[in-house]
Amino acid sequence: MAAPPDITAWRPQVEGIDEVFHAHFADHAYPMHTHDAWTLLIVDEGVVRYDLERHEHGAPSSVVTLLPPHIPHNGGAATPAGFRKRVIYLSTAQIEADLIGRAVDRPVLHDPPLRRRIHQLHRTLERPGDELEAQSRLALVSERLAQHLRGQLGAPPSPHDRRIAHELRDLLDARFVEGMTLREAADRLHAHHTHLVRAFSKEFAMAPHQYLTGRRVDLARRLLLAGMPSPDVATSVGFYDQSHFSRHFKRVVGTSPGHYARTVAGVPYPRSSEPRTNAA
Repeated sequence: MAAPPDITAWRPQVEGIDEVFHAHFADHAYPMHTHDAWTLLIVDEGVVRYDLERHEHGAPSSVVTLLPPHIPHNGGAATPAGFRKRVIYLSTAQIEADLIGRAVDRPVLHDPPLRRRIHQLHRTLERPGDELEAQSRLALVSERLAQHLRGQLGAPPSPHDRRIAHELRDLLDARFVEGMTLREAADRLHAHHTHLVRAFSKEFAMAPHQYLTGRRVDLARRLLLAGMPSPDVATSVGFYDQSHFSRHFKRVVGTSPGHYARTVAGVPYPRSSEPRTNAA
């Protein structure tokens, strides 16, 4: 008897993504069907064989596959051991409808940097609370997909925009606890999502989500030194939960919030209920 499929599916709180679908199939074959979203597929094990517009294609682990909405296709394993895949269903707003025909002609993209970006996006989507990072990664992935379809991969990068980078930093400074989506920032600054991410990263040598996380961790250190319990600190500075807080705190500071707080024991100054302004 064949092993049951190993499937995980969810809808993240990230605008532009309708569904994330991870699956390991040993012998399942998809019949002809359509989706009302763009299907962004990477294969981690095995090879997927599929028909699209009466043409046969293959999806090994080295490529990115982009199937356009409303176009019939099927799919199944091309190897005896089956296949393991990860799929992001992108809303139709992420890629222009006039590129559907080009995606039908060229669904297979040989682009290792793009595949790495999609892998990183999947890893981010698996972690609740990192939505700004996912939005930033999605913006860059969608941009590169459109460049592939338009034949514009060699297009020159956008010019350095210091003004918009500093305006975005001001927005993040004002909202780093409650957070801000990339769309909110784009609407406020009248700029495209991708331009915001690129401009900020070029000016400050870090992505917007890294800056926001750093601000949260900095405030968390002050609150821990002031004696606030770690679980209360997590929610007070904007992290999703204690696990989310601990992961980012340890990555930035090099130790856990609990251990960091315990190092204060025996320090010869009183611990007040208010955060000190001169904490490192």
